[in-house]
Amino acid sequence: MSYAAHMLCFTSDVWEVDMPPGHRFPMSKYKKVRKAVQTHINDSEQQIQCDFRVSPLATFEQISTTHCTEYIRRYLSGHMTEAENRNIGFPWTLQHVNRTLSSTGGTLAAACDAYEEYIRRCNTLELDDSDDQTDNAHLCWSAHVAGGTHHAFRDYGEGFCIFSDIAVAANVLLQKFPHQSSTADPTTKSKGIRRILIIDLDVHQGNGNAALFQGNDKVQTFSVHCRSNYFSKKEHSDLDIELPAGSTDDTYLTTLKHWLRRIEEHPFDDDSDQQGKKCQRQKPFDFIFYQAGVDIHKDDRLGRLSISQEGISKRNHLVFDFADRMRAPLVICMGGGYPKDDWAPILTAHAGVYIEAHQYLSSFGRDLT
Repeated sequence: MSYAAHMLCFTSDVWEVDMPPGHRFPMSKYKKVRKAVQTHINDSEQQIQCDFRVSPLATFEQISTTHCTEYIRRYLSGHMTEAENRNIGFPWTLQHVNRTLSSTGGTLAAACDAYEEYIRRCNTLELDDSDDQTDNAHLCWSAHVAGGTHHAFRDYGEGFCIFSDIAVAANVLLQKFPHQSSTADPTTKSKGIRRILIIDLDVHQGNGNAALFQGNDKVQTFSVHCRSNYFSKKEHSDLDIELPAGSTDDTYLTTLKHWLRRIEEHPFDDDSDQQGKKCQRQKPFDFIFYQAGVDIHKDDRLGRLSISQEGISKRNHLVFDFADRMRAPLVICMGGGYPKDDWAPILTAHAGVYIEAHQYLSSFGRDLT
């Protein structure tokens, strides 16, 4: 039995936020992008269904897997200082609390959906982490038309980020689906999540996630960003790739392709048994998050790279191909994108990430099971 593909989208734009006049954050982009994606997918003749669900609100317990409990309490109750709110970039309102919890909860729900579907398929096929290349059980992708808040730290936020949705989702996954070693029986496949990869392709470094997972070998952070676009202290991801300001498609895509291949070939595990004999190599990642910021676009107001829409589409496909080769479920998050006067290029780039993911999965055909 061979599965085709599975995709589910979570959306947070039901939680509207009244922004101060002239505020530079494009809050209304979320609904605009969601409508564009939903319309395109519903009107298309693609072979797989993609349902849209409202993102649930993350709970205190879920967020506390990642963030300081006192920080969470102060934010939820409106006891942040003016300096803290300025550092985040938003005034505190109850509207924004609900939007923030939804932004975190949507990515978490997407991650749980993708991995639970993967487990269901593996149990049905009795393959688990099979290397049978005819099986597509891993093509369980979910998306959040929001999220990617990668500038949130354990006890403070910055850069329009309060909580790190990806970090919370990763930590909950590791708690909910712990790795179960198969050392008692070498012929039995291991189950659960051993290692997660975060691919962060926003124009800014994923500094919050880099700090949150510093020294944690269960979550690997990979960030490709602009060298001259740091607005706070540089952190250290497991792999940081800096590109010079003004980089164009060729430089960006060649660099990304090279480092994805290097990650794929990296010996994350010792492939030898106790007698020193070579064993079958385990796949390096059991789950992948893709922070698909489009502020690398040449028309982005805050970005300093010069990537075309075609280049962003090729970037997306490099990540999709990588996730397929890794045979790991994937969650896609929105990330940054800051329009100038004409919003069309940034909205098109954001929507393209999700539309192209759906098209990619549709190329594998219908799920007939």
